[in-house]
Amino acid sequence: MKREIKTTNDGSKTLFINDLNENYHSHHGALQEAEHVFIKNGLNLVNDCEINILELGFGTGLNVLVTINEYLKTDKNHVINYFSLEKYPINESEVKDLAYFELFDNPEFKNIYQKIHLADWEKSVEIISGFNLKKIECDFFDLKDIDLPKINLVYFDCFGARVQPDLWEKPLFEMVSDKMAINGLLTTYSSKGSVRRILQELNFQVEKKQGPPGKREMINAIKL
Repeated sequence: MKREIKTTNDGSKTLFINDLNENYHSHHGALQEAEHVFIKNGLNLVNDCEINILELGFGTGLNVLVTINEYLKTDKNHVINYFSLEKYPINESEVKDLAYFELFDNPEFKNIYQKIHLADWEKSVEIISGFNLKKIECDFFDLKDIDLPKINLVYFDCFGARVQPDLWEKPLFEMVSDKMAINGLLTTYSSKGSVRRILQELNFQVEKKQGPPGKREMINAIKL
């Protein structure tokens, strides 16, 4: 798939897929969206000593970076194990041009950004002390065959239902649910009524939250 880099309204960059007419992130602001959906309404609501995060999908790696940025603000008395699925990894040139480390004041972020993208696929790599990343190159529907610890937090960040409707239907959500711990949290930018109903059918407590800039609502769902 042919991709090009575009700048979003908050100054952060995203990738645009010409064939699908689809951005990887909101054009209102890639960084703002990631921080609002996956940090404010995700990581900051989980209090486990060891947090196992499942991301669908890795994309540009921005969600990993904002998660590390938030982790560095804490006392770091907990451990994060971050598992990220991706079928179409971005290339070295795209990593260089996105330059997400420039969005953060911490001078260590250039090295952290490079370490995230240079990390071998299929291997758990310690990016910083207490933060382990495992990137898995696969189709999301291979999730059922992947060995994972019980997941406390899901970043459900698939492409929109307009271009990939099958990713927002019951079979994939059922696979995700099977990997989650009781009281685990799933957070997503979507607020589709069909998604809310599917999650409720799968015994999730679903809550509509204020969306990121440019979007009225989003979903949090706790597995009961």
